[in-house]
Amino acid sequence: MALATRTDRRPSLARTVWDSTVGKKTVMAVSGLIMLLYLVVHMIGNLKIFFGAGEFNHYAHWLRTVGEPFMHYEWTLWLVRIVLVVAVVAHATSAYQLSRRDIRARPSKYVHKKARASYATRTMRWGGVILGLFIVWHILDLTTGTVHSGGFQEGRPYQNVVDTFSTWYGNVIYIVAMLALGLHIRHGFWSAAQTLGVGSRTRDRVLKTAAGVLALLLTAGFIAVPVGVMTGVVS
Repeated sequence: MALATRTDRRPSLARTVWDSTVGKKTVMAVSGLIMLLYLVVHMIGNLKIFFGAGEFNHYAHWLRTVGEPFMHYEWTLWLVRIVLVVAVVAHATSAYQLSRRDIRARPSKYVHKKARASYATRTMRWGGVILGLFIVWHILDLTTGTVHSGGFQEGRPYQNVVDTFSTWYGNVIYIVAMLALGLHIRHGFWSAAQTLGVGSRTRDRVLKTAAGVLALLLTAGFIAVPVGVMTGVVS
């Protein structure tokens, strides 16, 4: 009697979690919180530009020496970059797949319109696209200098920032992206709390207020830099 050969394999736990809607939402929530933590730190660092070129350039140099001598020059910075790239890819991929899954689940339009959602909720998708494009432009502008205006100066981030925000298009791109970021955070923070089980009927108001305040502070903090250059406070 021939022995039956089992060719099918049970998917791994990681694959099972990723394939589920709950799993994708969890990945999106965790990756979003990682990026949010980075944004808070990044905004605080950006505000050092108001203390002058020496302070800002010193801060930029310090980022490359964090962890020395245990970590080699720029190793910590590259580790942070790798974590951020993984978080961005995971966030974007899970968001896209959840969106496609939602569309497949309801191929035809609703007969009755759904209750009016908040502006941030309705713009999450295009806001994510704007932020994705902005990240590419921001790196090419102030990290590699590929699209930088006025001549990119290696090791002089203060002057590079001033150059960028001395152009009308640099200001428009940055401010539009930061407004989209604020809307994204306002809805995303609350959604992440719900996904991770932190939210509840009694906590919803507190979480929504916290999301609004956090979004406002981050948006204002980031936009303060181009406004500072435009008004001559930073020059």
